[in-house]
Amino acid sequence: MRRGGILALAGAATLVATGAASAQTPGVTPTPIPQGPMAASIKPFTGSAARLDPFFLPRVPRNPFMAPNGVSNIHDDGYQTDTYRWRGPLGRGTSSKSAFYSRECASITFDSRGRLVTICVGLDRPVLAIIDPNTLEPLASFDLPPRQPGGGGNPFTDFSGGGYFFLDRHDRAVAPTTTRHVYVVGETPGPGLSLRRDYDLTAAVPSGDKVISALPDWSGRIWFASTDGVVGWVARRSGKVHSRPLHSPIGNSFAVDERGGVYVVTDRALYRLRARHGKVRIVWRHRYPNDGTVKPGQTQAGSGTTPTLIDGGRDVAITDNADPVHVVVFKRRAHAGGSRVVCRRALFHKGASSTDQSLIGAGRSMIAENNFGYSIAATQNGGVTARGLQRVDLDRDGRGCRTVWRSRVRAPSVVPKVSGRAGLVYTYTKPQRADGQDAWFLTALDFDNGRTVWSRLAGEGLGYNNNYAPVTVSPRGIAYLGALGGITRFRDTR
Repeated sequence: MRRGGILALAGAATLVATGAASAQTPGVTPTPIPQGPMAASIKPFTGSAARLDPFFLPRVPRNPFMAPNGVSNIHDDGYQTDTYRWRGPLGRGTSSKSAFYSRECASITFDSRGRLVTICVGLDRPVLAIIDPNTLEPLASFDLPPRQPGGGGNPFTDFSGGGYFFLDRHDRAVAPTTTRHVYVVGETPGPGLSLRRDYDLTAAVPSGDKVISALPDWSGRIWFASTDGVVGWVARRSGKVHSRPLHSPIGNSFAVDERGGVYVVTDRALYRLRARHGKVRIVWRHRYPNDGTVKPGQTQAGSGTTPTLIDGGRDVAITDNADPVHVVVFKRRAHAGGSRVVCRRALFHKGASSTDQSLIGAGRSMIAENNFGYSIAATQNGGVTARGLQRVDLDRDGRGCRTVWRSRVRAPSVVPKVSGRAGLVYTYTKPQRADGQDAWFLTALDFDNGRTVWSRLAGEGLGYNNNYAPVTVSPRGIAYLGALGGITRFRDTR
């Protein structure tokens, strides 16, 4: 590794090391994430405020064992659509605020009181925290098991052990741990957090493997997936575990539907699974094009996406791992009645195309983001990634798809989101600058045409690098975003 890359990772390690003002310290008012000495010279806002421009979003059925749609998990609902029915910031005097926790608080949910429930990851361990939505002050914390010795891999691209957790209908966080367990942690008065249930998966997930994600199906079974390709489910009451290997790595979360379907993508194929007679059954399996490479910006040699159910749940979409990568749409139903592939559409440009973020699924529309060239080191000292967000729509007859627009903004590694009420796509950008400063912006694009509407500065420097964390929008219209230094918040003041 080049010296600059080593220094960048060393700086990132310092940011996510345990600190005095961390998510472990309830009652401590956090300081802002540190910025570079020239940050004040960066124009904080460009563009103009948006007007509400709503578009129709099909209603996604709510999983009865999860918190309401939009606040339950990293991708917002069981279909993993990355969409909101409420508005986000419109650029009306939008202010930004940050909190330095010395941890990255990537996956953010909201409890029934509107407080942030998040897992903040450091080099030592993940920490579950309740955070005040206005002051960003930690209100309660719960230490999850530490990173395991000999775990291997890059800690900045390892999303197991809590990166994909969900909030259930009782404000309980259900989180995979680094010890191959699934914890159910509930809120207590004060507020506080306490362990309510511990599901042991070690008999199904062998030593050296890691549990990457957990989600409930519509019957309440807690499904899980491991990085080495073991999938299964736990009976909530008895704790009995049912599993089967898929014999291929899994690098992302999965989707669930109201018919008992569980959609998992490995580095080889997309699966629809279900629970039947106490076993994990494969309803269908379909391979996708894969050149076998880990492209710059990706974390594995396969699809970089969590499967997304689109078009009212009729179809399921992922990206493949060809060159360039493509959006691929599959028929969801058990029996395809012909080809299962509905359409395949190229994204970005050959030799400069990769994504490690889930597709936005807004009705028949899918929005993909180009992460080609991203790493922590590559975005330091003025470094930027390849350009591109792209909207692809299914044809109305459901037999093909087409590109609607392409944006040339540079969004290194964020999970973008869309607001159906605002008519805006929210992403997190790092534009190229002549002065070499590392300025990070919340950026809003017009859903209809991809035009950049406005950008609001989050901050300058390594601490504002989101490193694969999503934009998360609360029901109050406030956007939050995890970063290597902690959390940033964006709120309209008018």
